[in-house]
Amino acid sequence: MDDHAQHDHSDWEEVVFAARERAHTRQALMVERYGLSGDDVQYHWSMDDARITWSRGGAVFLTGRLTMIGTVSLARQTWLWSWANDALPPAVLGDIERVRRFGEANDYPVLPWPGFDHHPELVAEARMVAASVLDADGLWADSTDDVQLHFLVHDLAPVPEPR
Repeated sequence: MDDHAQHDHSDWEEVVFAARERAHTRQALMVERYGLSGDDVQYHWSMDDARITWSRGGAVFLTGRLTMIGTVSLARQTWLWSWANDALPPAVLGDIERVRRFGEANDYPVLPWPGFDHHPELVAEARMVAASVLDADGLWADSTDDVQLHFLVHDLAPVPEPR
């Protein structure tokens, strides 16, 4: 992308507003529909197979597919898109390239930049637009040491209780 391309900031704000509304609605629905709140809910995710599971009392009750959006290095205070991170397993990348291409096609600079300085609001905007472009069911984040990991959740499937 040409860094000097004409960027229509008001258009970006409209896209972000619509994506934020959609993400908040879907996130609340995901948490409510599947009972993902509460101290008794545990989760486990794997980048190798791009899966997340939720359990209660040791029994898995929900599974989903993950797409890594990107990471925040707390030490360096930087964001790195997953599509620009060669260290990630291919499975967890999903269709994240579509987000980069969407940014290029619409002259939204943040989406095709491999990384940028960490500004919490800008990271939130990027995450929500990614969720909208990839039609995610929800967003998920976790932290390990000095890195925040940001994911999209897709294809949620309840696991029937054993008989």
